[in-house]
Amino acid sequence: MADLTFQTVLDHLLDSKKDIPASHLAYYSDLDPKSLRLFMDIWKNVPANRKTLLLDRLAAHLDEDTIVSYEDIGRALLDDPDAEVRARALGLLAESDDPRLVDTLLKIFQADNDLAPRIKAGNLLGEFVLMGELEELDETRLHKIEEALIRVIRSDENPSLRRAALEAFGYSGREEALSILESAYEREDPLWVTSALRAMGRSHDNRWNDSVISKLLDADPRVRYAAAEAAGELTITEAAPIMIKMLEDEEEDDAIAMAAIWALSQIGGEDARAYILNMLDNTEDEDVVEFLEDALENLDFNEQLDRFDLLALDEDDDLSELDKDEFDDGEDDYRRN
Repeated sequence: MADLTFQTVLDHLLDSKKDIPASHLAYYSDLDPKSLRLFMDIWKNVPANRKTLLLDRLAAHLDEDTIVSYEDIGRALLDDPDAEVRARALGLLAESDDPRLVDTLLKIFQADNDLAPRIKAGNLLGEFVLMGELEELDETRLHKIEEALIRVIRSDENPSLRRAALEAFGYSGREEALSILESAYEREDPLWVTSALRAMGRSHDNRWNDSVISKLLDADPRVRYAAAEAAGELTITEAAPIMIKMLEDEEEDDAIAMAAIWALSQIGGEDARAYILNMLDNTEDEDVVEFLEDALENLDFNEQLDRFDLLALDEDDDLSELDKDEFDDGEDDYRRN
């Protein structure tokens, strides 16, 4: 077979009778300006269902392959007249850390005519809030994002949009976070409780430990799922035996079971390791085996990270003692730099 060209790939895209093969997906990655113009020229002639099919395939491939980037296509389609296309285009920007994208996302989040792109933009804004907390985004942009999220959370806008804003705001260290998360958590609506739990996990603030633990055995499966995720994010040691009990319940939902297993891999401990290894010994499902092996790798990684942190702490202590021995000479006003 002759080597594919991008033009051949685009011609294939126009033919609705043909599937979009996996071998074509890499050709849409990292488009140069000329290729992007070719793509946009034919895009208007691609049937609507074909457009969403391609964008879904690209998003799935983005999750599987760390080398590809469809950011050029994602940016180019943010003004598409089809809301579903715009929402999917935003999905292709999930790994972007370009601060220049913030104003565009804020515009979509606050003013798009359709709900789906606004929710997707809200999700992405959360990643930039996290960047701001890590001091990888300037304070001006971070402040603009936080203010926009707070306005929507406190508004009478669509509840799904407000919950997306709440989850995005979870990364924020703002003082308002405490009252906002508490208010959402105390609602009777399980969807709001679920979003509050996600936000609590993202906060990495252990003040929420008891709140998370109390929802691990909630009657609503959506709440249990979010609580399991949050327990992992917050590495709540006390949650591990409760989640093992959840896993021993044969009627537990598969998605919740996977969330609990992954949370155990984040929390760590011998009981967590023993349980995951036992599951691995007693399953023949290839997908489950792969997931459990990934969980063990994650557990190993987190435990190595913990050992490194403890080692670094011990070295700091040794250095501080050295500082005192060499430079303090018993002076009462010694202060470690």
